[in-house]
Amino acid sequence: MKAVKAKAKAAKARRKTDRRVLRTRDTLGNALVALMQEKHFDEITVREVLDRAGVGRSTFYAHYRDKDDLFLSDVEDFLASVSTALKLNEPNGKRLLPVREFFTHVREAREFYMALVRSGKMIDVQTLARGFFARSIEERLQVAGVKIEPSRRSAQAFALAGSLFSLLDWWVDKGMKPDPNEMDELFHRMAWSGLVTT
Repeated sequence: MKAVKAKAKAAKARRKTDRRVLRTRDTLGNALVALMQEKHFDEITVREVLDRAGVGRSTFYAHYRDKDDLFLSDVEDFLASVSTALKLNEPNGKRLLPVREFFTHVREAREFYMALVRSGKMIDVQTLARGFFARSIEERLQVAGVKIEPSRRSAQAFALAGSLFSLLDWWVDKGMKPDPNEMDELFHRMAWSGLVTT
């Protein structure tokens, strides 16, 4: 009984710590995002992030190696939430990716998106995102019961994830005019018609 109580107490302490850690990470991430909208990424110093966030240097380095690590960690958190959105909200649906939600977010965060492009960080974001989205597509194809040999499914999922970013580039170039719902429909029509099954 003592061991069970000790484990429960340790789990409760971890949850409290996790909330504090998440709050600190969010604060640092928000500070970096705000600074990226004001100046080029390469010009931002860790000191500026700390001052903006109101966080101490030792706290920062307890979580991150440098500002690139902070940036990529924030991107990974965002991508993880986006790539799992369909699993949570539409577990048995036919959409392979939350294109509508992703494009809506890009439109709402247009200024930040353009800051990413200007800073050259969009390449890092797209590289990470392709991996997240490809894994998500593979999972959705399995859930939908699509019969594709595993290595072929992996290749097609990666290609579809890449095509999402080609579509995004086209959409941004067109001033983000087509509605995200239309883009979602277009992506999925192309995706399903292009899948090669076994």
